Amino acid sequence: MELFLIAHIAGRGVAIPTEQVESVVDLGDVVAVPRAAASVRGLSALRSRVMTVIDTGTALGIEPMPASSRRAVITRVEGHHYAVLVDSLEDVAHFEPLPLSSGLALDRGWSGAGKGLVDRDGDPLLILDLSALVPSAIKALAA
Repeated sequence: MELFLIAHIAGRGVAIPTEQVESVVDLGDVVAVPRAAASVRGLSALRSRVMTVIDTGTALGIEPMPASSRRAVITRVEGHHYAVLVDSLEDVAHFEPLPLSSGLALDRGWSGAGKGLVDRDGDPLLILDLSALVPSAIKALAA
């Protein structure tokens, strides 16, 4: 059994492995970054450090998150902190991770970010890899 944070993105429940979660926060102001990747909402200051804010909807190839979105999961990818926007957060729970079935077709960015499933009382939740939401250009700059 592994520990997962249950969140909602675009109305879908997802399970985020807690080893990818540093904290959950409500962000303050987000400042746009010119010429940044489309999935980069901007920069925000949190506890005396600046972090890149990821518009999860855009990163997944679906509708952008509402401009009012402030709830975020803080993660660290290649030594840099990112705030990944979510619609809402539920709880943390233990689940047995299951592989994605070969017949399951995930569309758009969900296919690259989905790493498995958990079964929450008969409701399958996609295991979401937060590092897959960070634009590759940012990953290259961080290296």
